[in-house]
Amino acid sequence: MTRNIATGSKRASLITMNFYFAYGSNMNPSRVESRQMPFSGFESGVLKGYRLVFNKRSTIIPGAASANIEPAADDQVEGVIYALKDEYGIDAMDPFEGYPVRYDRTLVDIEMKQSNVQSWVYIANEAYRQSGLLPAAWYLNHLLAGEPYLSQPYFERLCRQPCLPNSDLEPRFEG
Repeated sequence: MTRNIATGSKRASLITMNFYFAYGSNMNPSRVESRQMPFSGFESGVLKGYRLVFNKRSTIIPGAASANIEPAADDQVEGVIYALKDEYGIDAMDPFEGYPVRYDRTLVDIEMKQSNVQSWVYIANEAYRQSGLLPAAWYLNHLLAGEPYLSQPYFERLCRQPCLPNSDLEPRFEG
């Protein structure tokens, strides 16, 4: 279920709210809930001037890729934008994203249906980027779970993304 974060009388208050834009596995709201990032709503968002790539080396599976974004003037990245409950909400996601070692975190402008907002986004650090990688199928499935928040052409492009062979099952770790 989509919880709209930019409608009606709440629009003026969005200026001071904090946001997180997910373009990778965190497009799956269930995954974000399990990671206990405090948010009050989520909806579709678009980051213009970037493209989605799979060039961030996975720390879980050797040879596998995680999602990343890179500048591309004529492209855009679709995803899910989460309204954080407070200015510290993003801190809950940092350990999962490996910030500041594996990913950096920066503010970008995200277009939503009824407004534009500045939002946190993670971008892979150069030391963790590598060409020629493919995502695991289980990882890509988290991106595909974002289907309700993506345009049909963008979703279809994700569906055509090649994956590593024999990578359907997500590894489980005991902690």
